[in-house]
Amino acid sequence: MKDWNLLIERIRQFNLEREWSQFHNPKDLALAIGIEAGELNELFLWKKADEADKEKVKEELADIFTYALLLADKYGFDIEEIVNSKIDKNALKYPVEKAKGSAKKYNEL
Repeated sequence: MKDWNLLIERIRQFNLEREWSQFHNPKDLALAIGIEAGELNELFLWKKADEADKEKVKEELADIFTYALLLADKYGFDIEEIVNSKIDKNALKYPVEKAKGSAKKYNEL
């Protein structure tokens, strides 16, 4: 896996050069993630999944990842740690023997 810190540092530098960090408080970063997720959803609206423009999907994903990384940085979160922690929690909620091949929520298994 690539080093998340190098990517975050590049995003920080990009924003610093443009004096955009002043706009990147946790609330607005969370809202930006939701807005960009909506733009990603729009690429699939009324289409089959394979009809979405993959280049535009990449661009919207990049926006979502960028804002998510900035939000994690604002809180000092370790990306690998929080993702691994969530996977561990989900493994307990969704044991393989109950969840395999099922889309049911953990409380319905």
